[in-house]
Amino acid sequence: MISFTPTDDQQMLVKTINEYANGEMRTAAHEADEHSELPTAVVRQGWEIGVLPVSVPDAYGGLGDHSVLTNALAAEEFAYGDLALALAVYAPGLIGLPVMLSGTDQQKQDLLPPLLEATPPSFTAALIEPGISFDPHQLKTTATRDGDDYLLSGAKCMVPQLAESRLALVYARDSESGQVDGYLIERHEAGFNVGDREQLMGIRALPTYALTLQNVRVPGVCKLGGAPGTNFPRLMSHSRVAMAAMAVGVARGAYEYARKYAKERIQFGAPIATRQAIAFMLAEMAIEVDAARLLVWEAAWKLDTAAKADVTTESYLAKEYADKAVMTVTDGAVQVLGGHGYIREHPVERWLRNARGFATFDGLAMA
Repeated sequence: MISFTPTDDQQMLVKTINEYANGEMRTAAHEADEHSELPTAVVRQGWEIGVLPVSVPDAYGGLGDHSVLTNALAAEEFAYGDLALALAVYAPGLIGLPVMLSGTDQQKQDLLPPLLEATPPSFTAALIEPGISFDPHQLKTTATRDGDDYLLSGAKCMVPQLAESRLALVYARDSESGQVDGYLIERHEAGFNVGDREQLMGIRALPTYALTLQNVRVPGVCKLGGAPGTNFPRLMSHSRVAMAAMAVGVARGAYEYARKYAKERIQFGAPIATRQAIAFMLAEMAIEVDAARLLVWEAAWKLDTAAKADVTTESYLAKEYADKAVMTVTDGAVQVLGGHGYIREHPVERWLRNARGFATFDGLAMA
């Protein structure tokens, strides 16, 4: 049976992150968005909370306490503070968790210990491709066998912090088998071309880049998982849970802000929260937040308790529902605030812009 009560350790972690989210993250978020610049000191503080390092197996220096549910709880709280900063905090996990879940022993030995350092390693991952009808299971980026190596060709977009990263996990489809695998590539490799920083509608503080791969030679040992390859469906389930949890965090933040505003905004001698239209809208927003969260918890719980089970359905449903719920709630928050919702003095317009991207944010975080 699924327990709906977090453990004492989980509650302590949530409380710690919530204080950080309400303090440092919320304080820095507006200016970070306005100037399209990450507050590195604030991101560092988020990293120092240690959500990812705790997950590292004890054989590599960590505590071996990887829990998808705990990570989902943490992801919600980080995104409650600010989505762009939350994605920056989680960026090292774009390599760390796939290596931990699907890497070879040598890959774990090389890449997990850096996750324990005070300074977060400069890791990123490239999954999303430009163009309509993107399907992560039918990638256009290909990996072609050439002796003991692979040649990768294709185009990626929305790669977080690529220009500042030394190592990228690039996902590509095997040109023979059609299997999707991850390939660990150093940024300086020939044919690995980093484009200009992208100008996005939302998450503007997070620098993302286009990537072009022109026959980039990758040694076979750099294929995530080695010869058997990458357990990509499982990794996608972990990513969908993380992104759905972050959608819940953004939605919750918008709902709570709108509810507080509605209670304090007086019109015609009474708070607007007493008006039926506003009260019903707030009730609907609350329902969407809770419903999305329960779907996230179910998928996370199953990933934790059934190591070899297929959790594709549960994780997909959680993300699909959360993608829609966060749009409903953030749009509702803008409506509750009326004219104030459309100006930058209030954060709800930023949350709505960020929410619009969740439907395309595949693989930007892992739980």
